[in-house]
Amino acid sequence: MIKALLSALLVLVAVTSTFGKYIPKSGKRIPQTLSRGWGDQLIWGQTYEEALYWSRSRNKPLMVIFHLEDCPHSQALRKVFSEDNEIQKILDEDFIVLNLVYETTDKHLSPDGQYVPRIIFVDPSMTVRADITGRYANRMYAYEPADIKLLLSNMQKAKKLLKSEL
Repeated sequence: MIKALLSALLVLVAVTSTFGKYIPKSGKRIPQTLSRGWGDQLIWGQTYEEALYWSRSRNKPLMVIFHLEDCPHSQALRKVFSEDNEIQKILDEDFIVLNLVYETTDKHLSPDGQYVPRIIFVDPSMTVRADITGRYANRMYAYEPADIKLLLSNMQKAKKLLKSEL
């Protein structure tokens, strides 16, 4: 009887942990207002300059998300993005993240125009990874909720740094 109860409890714990939200190794963090709903357990850069500094000093790629709060396409992507545990884990461990509701003065971050949502990767060598694109020819850096697997694949490409020694 006890073995059956313990087995059931173990299965229950395994199922619960599988469906739970991602929790960083360092433990649950207080949600930041800088996340704007894109991943409350992640540590977000406040400005582009700060994120570039973190990227360079920690030798991690930077993911920049351009979006608008009232854009339905941004809202749909944000929902899927924030609920995907694999994306949240990879971002927490291997990336510096920044989300912006305004354009930067760096024109390299809009190689094919200014639209939202748009996700651009920047190498720690401060090189914009224009080679990592989404599936649309007219909006090369746009992703839709159905493109999450492509985004994960592109995140893996961005992890392969252009210059390993800085």
